[in-house]
Amino acid sequence: MDPLNPPLVEDVAWLPMDDPSAAGGARRAAEKLAEQLGFPGPRAAEVGLAVTEIGTNVLRHGGGGAVLLRAVHSDRAGALEIVAVDTGPGMSDVPTSSRDGHSTTGTLGVGLGAIGRLADTLDIGSRPGRGTVLVARFRPERGEPPPGPYAAGITRALSGEQLCGDAYALREDGDRLWMLLCDGAGHGPLAAAAAREAVRAFTEPERAPAGPVAALTTIHGAMSGTRGGAVAVAVLEPDAGLVRFAGVGNVAGAVVSGSTKRSMISVGGIAGYRVPATLRAYDYPLAADGVVVLHSDGVRPRWRAEDLAPLPRRNPVVLAAALLVDEGVRQDDASVVVARPRAGAP
Repeated sequence: MDPLNPPLVEDVAWLPMDDPSAAGGARRAAEKLAEQLGFPGPRAAEVGLAVTEIGTNVLRHGGGGAVLLRAVHSDRAGALEIVAVDTGPGMSDVPTSSRDGHSTTGTLGVGLGAIGRLADTLDIGSRPGRGTVLVARFRPERGEPPPGPYAAGITRALSGEQLCGDAYALREDGDRLWMLLCDGAGHGPLAAAAAREAVRAFTEPERAPAGPVAALTTIHGAMSGTRGGAVAVAVLEPDAGLVRFAGVGNVAGAVVSGSTKRSMISVGGIAGYRVPATLRAYDYPLAADGVVVLHSDGVRPRWRAEDLAPLPRRNPVVLAAALLVDEGVRQDDASVVVARPRAGAP
């Protein structure tokens, strides 16, 4: 794996859990994806069993929701990740609800013990009265699980579209972590193509940028000839205790620490068409417990720091999915990418 680029995570399919047959459909889709990723037959069957439990619990105890299938690509054996979301009553005590045999009406409790044994990693974030997010990762062969990620993102296409016009990417440079989020103009294949160009330019190893403005300038050139889009680049520099940010267009960035949310400045323009000649980066304080959030305009910016408070030290996928569920707009592509300083990784 290129040390500058974390594994590529592909959001393969959002599957609604809205009727009793939905869990079976999710199981079949998950087993098929596991086979495509090279999982042995018995391991693919274990994935299917876990997804059946997850989907059934979302429907029965969460009142419905969705399951997202994700493929994790790296030079090593790929992995399959399941993200399950609901807007049900949530759980006030996740550890108790995860015990075998525990079942309380209105919780996700049934089967969590079995899911935890089948998955390589399992993380659950639940907010009483606001729903639950579950993230389970499976590798082809069981073994010592890798450390949890300290940066992750999630995307969801506009209802009715197969391709999402939003995309994100991450890259590492020593202790610095780079984040990119691109909202391709419009929707569908052309928007997705524009966003892919942004990701390609951002992740090319030979194009290690000096800073966010240099990165945006490179991305702007690469997106020429596409529909263009809104782009944000952030660099976490934990040694300096700051995050550097530059954004063009209707993308949002914020730094969250405790009960404080500080929005970051994005200027007008369209990457690939026109960007301000005076484009500049802005520096913001980044505490050791801070979280950096970027999202497209498919996620309403009204969320508060308190919305993340019940999910301390959770996998960044849990945080990103919770924001997407809370504030995502179904009439638009939506994306969220979340990172924390490496020293604060879960």
